[in-house]
Amino acid sequence: MAEPRLGLALRFQCRFLAARPLRSLPWTELEQSLRTAPDPALLADILDKTILHPLCVKYPPSAKYRRCFLTELIKKLESTAVEPLDELYKALADVLKEEEESAHCYKNYLLPTGDCVSLSESTALISRGTTGLVTWKAALLLAQWAMQNPSLFRDRTILELGSGIGFTGIAICKTCQPRTFIFSDCHPHVLRQLEENIRLNGFIPEPDVSWSIQTESQGQEVEGEKCQNPKVIVAELDWGSVTEKQLLDLSADVVIAADVVYDPEIILALIGMLQKLSTSRADRKAPEVFIASTIRNPDTYQLFQAELDKVGIRWQMIPAHSSCNFLYDVQPDVTILQLFI
Repeated sequence: MAEPRLGLALRFQCRFLAARPLRSLPWTELEQSLRTAPDPALLADILDKTILHPLCVKYPPSAKYRRCFLTELIKKLESTAVEPLDELYKALADVLKEEEESAHCYKNYLLPTGDCVSLSESTALISRGTTGLVTWKAALLLAQWAMQNPSLFRDRTILELGSGIGFTGIAICKTCQPRTFIFSDCHPHVLRQLEENIRLNGFIPEPDVSWSIQTESQGQEVEGEKCQNPKVIVAELDWGSVTEKQLLDLSADVVIAADVVYDPEIILALIGMLQKLSTSRADRKAPEVFIASTIRNPDTYQLFQAELDKVGIRWQMIPAHSSCNFLYDVQPDVTILQLFI
């Protein structure tokens, strides 16, 4: 799908603030624009919308990312007839003076609705023995799909499995008006980072969460205020040991997950929990289940589908856009399955 014809500076902004791979930024288009019309105003505009943007100042991407970004901008300037831009060199000097690289950085995801999700993430793909401290591609696509289907989430209780650091759930809370959103994970470091990010985005998790977290009686909300600020819960959920009674207390209408089908060793635990979910509502109506996956290893993904078939869980592929329209560089190796448990 072709990129929308946004201004060049805005396309830089969207990808830079989310610290998307530098190769995905529209460098070629920038260089062509500078050669056609060598005006430093374009570079100044890009600088204002990236490095100098209030979100970057408050929640900056890693120093290494900002340094490489500014270095590339300067290369484009110096390869054309554009007049030198002092602010560009000053910005690079400021980044070079920063202290040693931190193990954490921020990423700011600008949503199509005008909302923003700001996250503290690990700078390493694997940190503290887990992959759950970064945002993965399937989480981005699942959030986009949710924003395109808000009625599925509005005024309902949502359980997210393997929430990681929270991107998908926070995006849904900001845009889809759920009644209750239950973030869940099992790794203690992930849970701590997850709660920090939830608070960073203006939501306060319910204190002293127990498994008895039935949602409030329907029909008691003030008209016009329903679900404007969903109840948010962070639950420690181990797929192998969770009981049907615990899942019943969660009372989920919809269950979602992103990038949880990546290791054959956890597939059986995931499917076992899905089987428990099939009887996890007092009205015996099974929740709707949607799982987004990045297909890194086709054999692992086919194993998941085969194990679903083996236990009688039907599934179907959900049509989704081949790219994430607010980040542009998410490739079509991400799929969403709807499971009928």
